[in-house]
Amino acid sequence: MKTELSLPNGLDELRNVTLPPPEQSLHFVLPPQSETLLLTFDALEYADSPVIAYHYRYLPGDPESRHEPDQPYRAPFAVANSHVISQVFPYATTHLTADAHYAMDIVMPVGTNIYAARGGTVFEVASTNFRGGLDPEKDGASANLVRILHADGTYGVYAHLNWNTIRVKPGDIVERGEYIADSGNTGFSSGPHLHFAVIRNAGMQPMSVPITLEGPNRTAIVPKMGSTLTAY
Repeated sequence: MKTELSLPNGLDELRNVTLPPPEQSLHFVLPPQSETLLLTFDALEYADSPVIAYHYRYLPGDPESRHEPDQPYRAPFAVANSHVISQVFPYATTHLTADAHYAMDIVMPVGTNIYAARGGTVFEVASTNFRGGLDPEKDGASANLVRILHADGTYGVYAHLNWNTIRVKPGDIVERGEYIADSGNTGFSSGPHLHFAVIRNAGMQPMSVPITLEGPNRTAIVPKMGSTLTAY
């Protein structure tokens, strides 16, 4: 009789090595910029060469994170400038996935200076794409963007940025209101605009969260579709 042992999720093939203990979790939360040994396997004595095949996926942000900003977000463009919000919750034309549910599209000309809405650490940048279009499968991955990790474990994403204009790199610590890039029309985009969202890691699923923005006299305002947003 042949007995086959089921492997933990993520391990595709193990031969001539010991199985990890049943209580071994294969989910890990890693500190940023760290080097951590996650898992080891012991080769079986007198066995042939060991074989280990595996796959993995990862998501930035702590799964235990809670969205707790210490103040409303700054509008992500220059002070005293105003731009129209073309899409935001609860209206959704293209924001149909969890990571875009509460995202905000702000119409602005290509080359508009973009500033950090909240301080944090840059952990991802894409800057060399130069085209945009209306095919989500073809054009979706060609958006230039910046992702900035916040102190509470959430992160901000600034997308559709202009080609080769990003002023920050992974590892940079940016302050609220710091100039980071120029707006553009790259990726899945019907016209020049900035896509801005705040994301949390909700059990290995990126999920956008609702935000408030700083209004006049440091008031908190809720972004509304069709309204004119001014940076203070």
